[in-house]
Amino acid sequence: MKTITILFKLALLLLLLNCSRFLEEKSDSSLATPETLADNQALLDRYGALGSNATGGEISSDDIYVTDADFNTMPYEAQKRLYTWQPAYVSLSTGSDWESCYGRINIFNTVLFNLKQYQIGNSDNVEGQALVLRASVYLEAVSLWGVAYDSRTAASHLGLPLRLDPDMNVPSVRSTLQETYALILADLHRAVPLLPTTQLAVSRPSKVTALGYLARTYLYMGDYAKALQYGQEALSHYSTLLDFNTLNPTASYPIKDRNAEVLLPTSMAYSPFLATAKAKIKESFYQSYDSNDLRKKLYFKILANGEILFKGNYSGSSGRMTCLATDELYLTVAEAQAYLDDPVSAMLTLNQLLSKRWKTGTFIPLTAATSAEALQLIRTERRKEILFRGLRWADLKRYNREGANITLTKTINGQVFTLPPNDLRYAIAIPEDIIAMTGMAQNPR
Repeated sequence: MKTITILFKLALLLLLLNCSRFLEEKSDSSLATPETLADNQALLDRYGALGSNATGGEISSDDIYVTDADFNTMPYEAQKRLYTWQPAYVSLSTGSDWESCYGRINIFNTVLFNLKQYQIGNSDNVEGQALVLRASVYLEAVSLWGVAYDSRTAASHLGLPLRLDPDMNVPSVRSTLQETYALILADLHRAVPLLPTTQLAVSRPSKVTALGYLARTYLYMGDYAKALQYGQEALSHYSTLLDFNTLNPTASYPIKDRNAEVLLPTSMAYSPFLATAKAKIKESFYQSYDSNDLRKKLYFKILANGEILFKGNYSGSSGRMTCLATDELYLTVAEAQAYLDDPVSAMLTLNQLLSKRWKTGTFIPLTAATSAEALQLIRTERRKEILFRGLRWADLKRYNREGANITLTKTINGQVFTLPPNDLRYAIAIPEDIIAMTGMAQNPR
């Protein structure tokens, strides 16, 4: 344990000093390369301490708003620019989303390197975990810095620099969007046979986790047949849903951490824009929940001045969670079924979820005569179900790719800001210092 602690502290030190500038200085990766299976498992088990999931998509989306007074006192100009969809200079100088993503990727690359370099035996489980975690972060990253995936154009759009080992001296070159998604899928497919169906702890990715991320990835890509295939396969292994009738709506945070729905408990980094008392919910959205829909009381808190706050975090606290969970899988399967012209099955799947969300004895199953009607209902419920999960930004991109024509607007200090559908700003600007340092191409503006 002493060796693990020392090595972990060295890895953390290297990460803090180098990962935000992952090509700026040479690093001696041998300082952070444990040579035993247990040490590498320990690095994965503690990766959450090295960084949390990005906040850029949540700040940029339409799920929350901040008041003028709160906006004016926000401490970071970059996040103000991000919130109002400015084309550039939207990243923090330290602690940026880019640093968070590539810092975590470096840890997972280190583990994968160690397993091969030191020929560590019986390592399938640890290798599979590292592959799932790397894929999940690349998917998170491309959802921020890439345009919506379209198979017809993905080979010509910019993707991410694909770091596959811990050597920070290797130059970074942006791949195509197609290559980025190909790596994500390859990692996940490679992981599935390496992993057990369930793990000793939910914090370790399992076979179900890998299948769940495959379903999410294919949904983002618009490959609905495969989204359905892997979503159903994941649910065939584990399909538990919380019955919201058993939760206490008067609790400060009614939904407990690592509850029965959670497949991988990832957290969102802190941002003042997403703080419990600052991130407000629009009245019109709150009123879209039926009075018998238990989410209306479990998810929201109404202040004396009428402002609405969100308390339905899957963390049991004020911490925002970006966890992969079974409720998302039900929504993914339902949406895929609707796209594949099976509205009856789509509504059956959706109703399985909703029946656990409404007050006992009040839920009337939803019906849809056409796939288009089913899709509309599913999209509405998807947004109502997975608030603050870090998924809305990617959803907006893919909906607009398919012709939804959603225009976002925000008003700050009397000034109206607008983000039209399919705007280039949906691919958030890469930090300017990273562009200057590496010579990589910036996202078009």
